[in-house]
Amino acid sequence: MASSKEFVHYVEEQLTDAGEITCRKMFGEYGIYCNGKIIGVICDDQLFLKITEAGRRICPDGEEAPPYEGAKPYLLIDDIDDRGFMTRLAQAVYEELPEPKPKKAKRKGGQENGKNGL
Repeated sequence: MASSKEFVHYVEEQLTDAGEITCRKMFGEYGIYCNGKIIGVICDDQLFLKITEAGRRICPDGEEAPPYEGAKPYLLIDDIDDRGFMTRLAQAVYEELPEPKPKKAKRKGGQENGKNGL
């Protein structure tokens, strides 16, 4: 079952104070980004955040579950209605995750190694 756009927008609103929050459609569900860094996913109208030590301290009794079959466990967030809690948790997870690797530039015109094929 795919997540509803209404649920995705509600999660975005609840996380607004954590930074620049965006959601991108991924494999029929959604990835959640904070300031350009992926911090979790939304699957089947449920919020899953990446597990970090800081996130565990804020949510010590949080359930770990895979968001989809074959995925590694994430922190399943049941109570998304407390905006202050959500902000603290998202910021903590964001701060502990590594920066995304820069994307490689695409080559134009089939040129390889700077040569024009001659």
